[in-house]
Amino acid sequence: MTTTSAPDERPSVRMTDEAYGALRASHALWAGTSVLVTDQHGRVLVQRVGYRPTRLLPGGALDPGESPAQGAARELKEELGLAVPLTHGLAVDWVSTAGRRTAPAVRFPGELLHVFDGGVWDEDRIASIRPAPGEIEGVDFVEPADLPALMSPDDARRALSALRARVNGTGPAILEDGRPLAPTLLDRVNTFTRHRAVHHWPWHEGPAPAGLPVRQSWGWLFAPDGRVLVLLDPTHGAACLPGGTPEPEDDQDPAATLTREAHEEASAHISTPVLLGHLPDQKHSAGPCTRVRMAAALTDLGPSRPDPATGQTYVRALATPEQVIELFNWGPGSADQLTAVHHARARLEIPRAARQPLTELPDATDLTTL
Repeated sequence: MTTTSAPDERPSVRMTDEAYGALRASHALWAGTSVLVTDQHGRVLVQRVGYRPTRLLPGGALDPGESPAQGAARELKEELGLAVPLTHGLAVDWVSTAGRRTAPAVRFPGELLHVFDGGVWDEDRIASIRPAPGEIEGVDFVEPADLPALMSPDDARRALSALRARVNGTGPAILEDGRPLAPTLLDRVNTFTRHRAVHHWPWHEGPAPAGLPVRQSWGWLFAPDGRVLVLLDPTHGAACLPGGTPEPEDDQDPAATLTREAHEEASAHISTPVLLGHLPDQKHSAGPCTRVRMAAALTDLGPSRPDPATGQTYVRALATPEQVIELFNWGPGSADQLTAVHHARARLEIPRAARQPLTELPDATDLTTL
């Protein structure tokens, strides 16, 4: 019996089933799977194991005849004692023989490794984790920026690429040794490689109490398509919303602060800001204060330029409000703030944006086309 020709043969040459099977077997690879899980603060679950000095995502090798999704669910159950449905892939990584350090005796042939989205786990689910005795010594939720120090280089690259793919909301990222073949904006600016500032301040709607100084005014600035302007550091991808510290010329008006800062930081012109709420900070070095959050519509965007206060030229990007929240570590108050943001969006008669990859805004941007 004959079958199709092998990829490296002329189309006119035909092979027996036995020869074709032997050829394909000579190109056999390992097949593995892992699962990316985060907590409600955006920290990544990693496992401590006795047989490796570095941390690992949950996962392992596939059993014979097992699909990647089945293997990932089985590994979660075996390693952490939890049954979690896995329906969405974040990355598929080709791990080359050069990309992984293994002992020569292992004869590592390369591996095709799938990364699945295990979701965001709340405190109840985390409390129900039961690490497998003798295999999993413990689990920790760590800042994404700590992964390169805790994991092997290829494992850390893969985990960060998968996390960025989750934020982007795209299909699985195609990786080679943890590096995406088609880098997104978040990949290009190395998002999540710097520690996120921990701002677990409580959210309060309405104006700041009289006598409590305002130390910061940030804005949710909406493009016509419902996404908001976010500023990214071009080196390590740290994110911030437009806005800043009040100056004397602002006359203690948070709206004036935001309008000025949006223009200085991002060359952005905005509509009259509307107040969303404030976040009291009782531990500020200068004494108790609060931080105001406002919303406005973007009306014009000029060429990018350095922020006069810092000398930094930010990468200007559009993201959904939900994606913005995922770039920060704002704690429990972030959900209430997000609700207030969407209420303001509706009042501004701006549509709700569907999740899509973060988009860099070039210098010549016609906002009416968004």
